Amino acid sequence: MNILNKYIDHTILKATATKFDIIKLCEEAVKHDFFSVCVNSCHVSLAKAEIKNSNTKVCSVIGFPLGAMSTKAKVEETKQAIKDGADEIDMVINIGLLKSEAFDEVYNDIKAVKDQLPNQVLKVILETCYLTDQEVTKASQLAIKAGADFIKTSTGFGTAGATVHHVKLMKDAIKNSNTKIKASGGIRDTKTALQYINLGVERIGTSNGIAIVTGKSSGEKSY
Repeated sequence: MNILNKYIDHTILKATATKFDIIKLCEEAVKHDFFSVCVNSCHVSLAKAEIKNSNTKVCSVIGFPLGAMSTKAKVEETKQAIKDGADEIDMVINIGLLKSEAFDEVYNDIKAVKDQLPNQVLKVILETCYLTDQEVTKASQLAIKAGADFIKTSTGFGTAGATVHHVKLMKDAIKNSNTKIKASGGIRDTKTALQYINLGVERIGTSNGIAIVTGKSSGEKSY
């Protein structure tokens, strides 16, 4: 199943993750040649040191998992993550502002982070479990307009993760753009990963990357 490895952002984002957990994550990612490791921003420098001399990249989440920080806070977190060596940024949108229909503010929040990235990839997490279909579409459009390289379904910390229905809505939204889709949350096995890839998803966020590429179940492991 090596064809699947380059879809995987090998992820550990739980609050209890130790430095030893991050080192193990990086070792696994290098061994299986995953696209990236995805970590909280405080672990970026450690992850960068651990994956050096490999093809694996470092992805940092920003404004995670609620997205309700000030834009300035997200910008400063992004700046530090880039300074520490992050290759990609996965930021959470401000869900409350979206639901308030404060669309300019949502756009500006995303754009402010995008503006800190000269070369790095930006993925914008919509947290689809909290959104109506119309809000998923609108959030996708705002992220695309702000320059997102990917729109991402979920943090893995909401009430639900990726769904086929939401991915299809996101796919409709990106039709006339170069933006891609990352599915995350609840993707724990090869069959599920392939289901999303066959829909056109170009990245999978999961803490079960090894199970996906080996075809072996790793249980109900979460972010």
